[in-house]
Amino acid sequence: MLQLNFTPFPELSTERVILRQITDEDAKEILWLRSDKRVMQFIDRPLAASIEDALELIQKIHDGIKNNDGITWGITKKGDAKLIGTIGYWRIEKEHYRAEIGYLLAPEFHGKGIMQEAIGTVIQYGFKTMKLHSVEANVNPGNASSIKLLERNNFIREAYFKENYYHNGKFLDSGIYSLLNTTD
Repeated sequence: MLQLNFTPFPELSTERVILRQITDEDAKEILWLRSDKRVMQFIDRPLAASIEDALELIQKIHDGIKNNDGITWGITKKGDAKLIGTIGYWRIEKEHYRAEIGYLLAPEFHGKGIMQEAIGTVIQYGFKTMKLHSVEANVNPGNASSIKLLERNNFIREAYFKENYYHNGKFLDSGIYSLLNTTD
């Protein structure tokens, strides 16, 4: 079974971004990201409506890290501490050495390779440091950009579920993509 320890928090970096711990000082940016309909279009969660909603999400992230049940990084551009996105592992199945990856990015940074840098670094951390055997992503099939990102990173579609998720009064489909650790 996986033995995880996210203390001290592992800050990661790429050529252009820093992946750092999210703090209460990021509440304004978390609210901005989680309330923007463009950002949340394919993330089937309620929109954040207040700073309190953002602080509650930050607390959930901190609890996951403290309990070694999940880890989420804030994405910032090097030289600018402002949060522009998030990426992390949640729903970690320690007994199966598997975790689900999730990410979001402010629209003005889409198509610039930012998430490509972040996801590659987070996958490497997951396989080498966390010792994951596989990473999965649960994707809204309408999210072509996310699917292309996953496929560029060698994720394979494992399943397609019809109307398996209920959100905002509708039954939605889900695509499950995964990547196996071949560095073992």
